[in-house]
Amino acid sequence: MAPPPSDSPASLRREARDLLLVAAGAVPGALLRWRLEDVGKGLEGVPTGLIEADLVANLVGTFLIGVIAAQRPPRPRLLLLGAIGFCGSLTTFSSWMLEISLALRRGRPDEALAVVLVSLLGGLAAVTLGLVVGRWLGRFRLRR
Repeated sequence: MAPPPSDSPASLRREARDLLLVAAGAVPGALLRWRLEDVGKGLEGVPTGLIEADLVANLVGTFLIGVIAAQRPPRPRLLLLGAIGFCGSLTTFSSWMLEISLALRRGRPDEALAVVLVSLLGGLAAVTLGLVVGRWLGRFRLRR
């Protein structure tokens, strides 16, 4: 039997549900990303500013993506809500590129390179740690 056409009522309901899941995750992710620059202003020893805010957002987001991706069996709704919606809005490629271009414009190629290396290596470490934690949580959930 052929799959239902993509404009069938069931398909449209599924697409609307998926869109709502992504949007429900994207709004808080974007708001958190927007507010990160203010977290710590005035506190000694706490990083502030565009570079630090983006680094925190990207590392937290990639860690959470690792935790979500490690869930077994795969959970499509959690991927839409958490990984694509929330983490997709929290982690920001465009802001990362802005940081790099501003550093280059200020004549600071060393700073631009540091942002690239720390973000990429830190992101890989964070997603790996997230996968480990997610697998551990999955085993814990199965034992209960």
